[in-house]
Amino acid sequence: MSFLTVGHRGVMGVEPENTLRSFRRAEREGVDQVELDLHLSKDGALVVMHDASVDRTTDGTGPISDLTLAEIRRLDAGQGEGVPVFEEVLDRVTCPIQAEIKDTAAARVLASVLRERDETGRVSVLSFHDDALAEIHTLLPEVATVLVASDLGPDIVPRAQAVGARLVSLDLTQLTLDVVSRCHAAGIAVMAWSVNTPQDWALTRALGLDGAATDLPPALGRDRTPADGVSAP
Repeated sequence: MSFLTVGHRGVMGVEPENTLRSFRRAEREGVDQVELDLHLSKDGALVVMHDASVDRTTDGTGPISDLTLAEIRRLDAGQGEGVPVFEEVLDRVTCPIQAEIKDTAAARVLASVLRERDETGRVSVLSFHDDALAEIHTLLPEVATVLVASDLGPDIVPRAQAVGARLVSLDLTQLTLDVVSRCHAAGIAVMAWSVNTPQDWALTRALGLDGAATDLPPALGRDRTPADGVSAP
């Protein structure tokens, strides 16, 4: 595969994360795919948000699972942006999408939407939760699954294989040449998160990675002054 550049929650370093504004900006900046996160609302909507609560990224409070979609619709996610649902992103974004399941209960709902919308070819499904990926792989074996992990122990390859993942998304700060070599030997591609500074981009090349998730427009990240901090997918 050619090197894959993924807009992490859109381009969250310069736009409100996981908003339509952020995803559209990522597309304009030329990323290959955009990544987003999914939780279920109280009434079963696929809400695009990273955290389990709305507190950090909106002007509201409370767990997503305790809020109805109507209540979530009233929140400001930054710069006047609302909180989108997954179907709206499908409608408004044209590039391929990486959809990360944060709430394992979302797996079956996501599978249903992908089947009904005939989007099984454009959307790949990511998760830290092996059981969520296994459910997607069983329900929709044609959908690409991606195992996300920060613990890169010896079981990373068999875990990926068990859920049908041919790509793993791993914490750049934990990656080693040995991990990359073991994955590649098993026919599993490796991308890293989050790749933001020139040093990060240089490390992706040194490790021979197949892709990277970035918080910034790629050109800005490669040229900017290094910044502290790594954000999880």
